[in-house]
Amino acid sequence: MIQQLVDHDPGPDAQDFLCGSMSYDGHQGTDIRVPDMEALARGIPILAAAPGTVLGTRNGVPDTGTGGFPDGQDCGNGVLIEHENGWQTQYCHMAQGSVAVAQGDTVETRQPIGEMGFSGNTEFPHLHITVRHNGEVIDPFAPIDSGTCDSDVTLWADDIPLSPGGILSIGFAQAMPTYEATQAGSADANALSATGEAIIIWGFFHSGRTGDLVTATITAPDGTTYHTQDITLERTQAQLFRASGRRIRTALPVGVYTGTVSLTRDGILVDEETTTISVR
Repeated sequence: MIQQLVDHDPGPDAQDFLCGSMSYDGHQGTDIRVPDMEALARGIPILAAAPGTVLGTRNGVPDTGTGGFPDGQDCGNGVLIEHENGWQTQYCHMAQGSVAVAQGDTVETRQPIGEMGFSGNTEFPHLHITVRHNGEVIDPFAPIDSGTCDSDVTLWADDIPLSPGGILSIGFAQAMPTYEATQAGSADANALSATGEAIIIWGFFHSGRTGDLVTATITAPDGTTYHTQDITLERTQAQLFRASGRRIRTALPVGVYTGTVSLTRDGILVDEETTTISVR
């Protein structure tokens, strides 16, 4: 999913091409992410957006995100490609050792050039792609400044889904999961004990905004609501998680429990996900 867009605000604030808040001050690219490190480990190929010539690469930055990139290497591992008529594309935060092209190579559209990673100045696994024309950053969603909160022109070859926020992953847990576990993709249990500590449903989100409403619901095997809670977000965050549930004081009825997590903004449902788990 896409988490951040090009910043169109010339001042110290940030605004995406839809006049929304899916950007931050000075952001020059489009951030396309996977939910967590577990998904990243499957290997996500990065493809050249158009034919061209490789101007430069970097391949040795560790996949440690903000905690371990050398000064001046915020992009992490990456590739810079020159195209016809003054166009360039730059690909950042690629996996260490995955870059498959070298300076001077000729590439074709959709040719694999490496894999998505967690290198450079980043807090989540993603590809940052910057498009430039004659040295100027161009938003591929809005290459022509229409002066409105919309765009009738795009550089993308296909329709690209774009959501103002959403759910990255959800799951059940026997106890309150840690933020690190949700980032890693290891917070979800395969099954729960009827006499365990608690039954928890959690959600991992991107692009949460102040005032958003997170609703977490657990439905018992007989279809009745076992637990539900509304949680109002108190601040804007690029990624976050929330969890809700009940401590188990008497053994739960065994069977399949359903968990539903939703994100609502200004009364409009932004995203909703459902999962199930066996309680034994």
